[in-house]
Amino acid sequence: MSLTPPAVLSFAASDPTGGAGLQADLLTIASLGCHPLSVLTALTAQDTSGVDSLLALEPDWIARQARCVLADIPVAAFKLGVLGSARNVAAVAAILAGHSRTPMVLDPVLASGRGDPLSDSETVEALRAVLFPLTTILTPNSIEVRRLALAAPDAALADCAGELVRKGCRHVLITGTHEPGAKVVNTLYDASGVVRQDRWPRLPGSFHGSGCTLASALAAFLAKGMAVPEAARLAQEYTWKTLESGFAPGHGQRLPDRFFKTR
Repeated sequence: MSLTPPAVLSFAASDPTGGAGLQADLLTIASLGCHPLSVLTALTAQDTSGVDSLLALEPDWIARQARCVLADIPVAAFKLGVLGSARNVAAVAAILAGHSRTPMVLDPVLASGRGDPLSDSETVEALRAVLFPLTTILTPNSIEVRRLALAAPDAALADCAGELVRKGCRHVLITGTHEPGAKVVNTLYDASGVVRQDRWPRLPGSFHGSGCTLASALAAFLAKGMAVPEAARLAQEYTWKTLESGFAPGHGQRLPDRFFKTR
């Protein structure tokens, strides 16, 4: 008799390259032994160099997708990426409010790796107001965490994490890719301060979809019943290995290899 794998539901925008967005979430979740479910929030035109344009779906379409799948399949964890608009943030928050006991990972994708904007100030305010109180773990990079905390560009990361915890996030995992140093330092915070800190060798080049990979891996490990600190450690280890094994199918950034174990 076969066992049903835990299901992880991703709310995210489509990425035609498969490097980031919804496609990256599905690849990551499946590679870690969970069953991926999906709600499309927006369409993008992009390649491995950057995002050309984004078309957000109407909130009603997002709600319809989510309600259909949630009425049919038990979900063990949620993962949120690009939601497309403040109205969509509100629609997703209304749905997740009925699933407050299910872990939720929020990857606040504010811009592409090239810097193309993916969230405006109204969307940031909506995230702070209605989604942070539902968030088990937020996974911003150092640029995003300062913007989300409404802080100065040189604000201390610990202060920013504290602000976001006060806004409702139970944990904040700040990734240090954009900070100087020979190693990338990622730090997990909760209301008590630093929970754990991990250092990873800085890999050459740049990658498309590393944040999506990390957040989706976190959701997969949480769906398997792991506590947040252990899930954070394993998700970082998995993500680093996907980047170490990354490949360059196009003319832009490298893509993580989520199925590196099968090569």
